[in-house]
Amino acid sequence: MNVLGVILGVAAATSDTHIVLVAGLAATFAESISMGAVAYTSTQAEAAFYESERAREYRHIARVPELERQEIYEIYQKKGFGDELLDHIVQTITADQDTWVQVMMAEEHQLSPTDHQHALRAALIVGFSAVIGSLIPLLPFIFLSVKVSIIISILLSALALFMVGAYKAHVTVGRPGKSGLEMAIIGTVSALAGYLVGLLLKAPT
Repeated sequence: MNVLGVILGVAAATSDTHIVLVAGLAATFAESISMGAVAYTSTQAEAAFYESERAREYRHIARVPELERQEIYEIYQKKGFGDELLDHIVQTITADQDTWVQVMMAEEHQLSPTDHQHALRAALIVGFSAVIGSLIPLLPFIFLSVKVSIIISILLSALALFMVGAYKAHVTVGRPGKSGLEMAIIGTVSALAGYLVGLLLKAPT
């Protein structure tokens, strides 16, 4: 949560809630747009890379079909197929060029096609998620004083980070409690750096 660092930094530098909210909202939407753009361009890059590799496979099949056929043979031989069944699999796959290329992309390159329309969807999801996540530490400043809001903002953000880390470990690999605690500590410490900067540059009262 980079926005948390901005919010805490501004809150430490001034006691004006309006300034904190303006800075927080500016950072929120700037970061959400930036993250959405990164998600969009990275997805587009993945799609472009897939298409480039796919076109290369078509060229290889046209120029050196026997070498490419041997690669299919070796791929399925390693999977445990042999004798007539292996020959039948290779013949079936290489009988259709599109199927041949598709198998090479999936088995040799470990790549799957990326829909260009997915890029926009990914950008919207990432951008919206960034807005929601960034608004969490900003909410206390709408209702409470700056000093109280700083503490609550840190606690809310740490809790949110803990939940994200725990959920990530739950759906992937790892211990939810440990992963959540690590993410909460890392996020909070990095945000406190912004708070310290705000203290050093605190506006005179």
